Amino acid sequence: MFRNDSTQRYLKTQAPRWLGLCALAIQCARPAFGTAAAEAPLVETTGTLVPAGAPAAPGYKTSLEVLAAIGRKEIALIAPPTNLPAAIREEKNLEYGKVGNRSLRLDLFRPEKPGKAVPGLIFIHGGGWSGGDRTMLRYYAVRYAEKGYVTACLSYRLSGEAPFPAAVQDCKCAVRWLRENAGTYGVDSAKLGVIGGSAGGHLAMMVGYSAGVADLEGEGGHAAASSRVQAVVNFYGVYDMTTPFARHAGPVVQFLGDKPYEDAPDRYLRASPSRYLDKQAPPTLILHGTIDDLVPISQSDALAARLKELGVPFVYDRLPGWPHAMDLAVAVNERCQFFMNDFFARYLPLPK
Repeated sequence: MFRNDSTQRYLKTQAPRWLGLCALAIQCARPAFGTAAAEAPLVETTGTLVPAGAPAAPGYKTSLEVLAAIGRKEIALIAPPTNLPAAIREEKNLEYGKVGNRSLRLDLFRPEKPGKAVPGLIFIHGGGWSGGDRTMLRYYAVRYAEKGYVTACLSYRLSGEAPFPAAVQDCKCAVRWLRENAGTYGVDSAKLGVIGGSAGGHLAMMVGYSAGVADLEGEGGHAAASSRVQAVVNFYGVYDMTTPFARHAGPVVQFLGDKPYEDAPDRYLRASPSRYLDKQAPPTLILHGTIDDLVPISQSDALAARLKELGVPFVYDRLPGWPHAMDLAVAVNERCQFFMNDFFARYLPLPK
């Protein structure tokens, strides 16, 4: 959830190593956000329907300890897939929308031998709304296409090109595109989910909770289709941009058009998933580590508390001792996929 020019150049030239570098770059980015831990976490909230038997992922006291363990190779990191499984068909660089002359693109993955229509999963990358690209969540997209889902990784307009609400509008456009083209790609248009990490987690929540908010739909196309989704997965995303931590975070301010909170408090509220969350919200899976130095765990605590208050089904894995981007670690990733598998089986089940 950051922008670091030297890091971005490295990622482009040495893609196989980008995951490990992301973990290191998180520490370099910390000053842009301040000290997230300064916000005291709320009382731990346990979600509903939490599955039993999740793989263990013993944590650490600080994020620096995590980095040291990575350096000593005590923590294995996931590797981006290099060879696509034979059972999966990839369709790259599909245009899902257009804003003026600006083409919006995604990569789509689906079973090579289609059968019944299956749920669709849209993955939204992080990078502080100002960096990153759609390949960052290819790992998950391929894994879930292997399981039988149709998956997509999308690109959206970054804050340096177009500030809020552009990214939200683009993500909603992708949902409408997939629903409108469900028959072409073997998707069950009544079963769509959005999944995102960090800035992508925020955008996934915005898509999930702001159904029917006209000024967030944008003009990318497919206006006749609905952008409503049936499930949200939020990896350590910002839930409330009006909190002290978010008000002064550089990436947040840039995302909101370089407007300080004091000059535009309504804009910060309008960009907050908390503004839209109500009883009609889709079931939500929350995945967050307790020693996150970028997005404080109190953000997810507040989200879980509100979901519980509203009676919206949710699952919250509040994982002790892991920092931002925790799912780069193999042990944590396996745990996250365990929770995702159970969550999707409940709310976006594959046909039998």
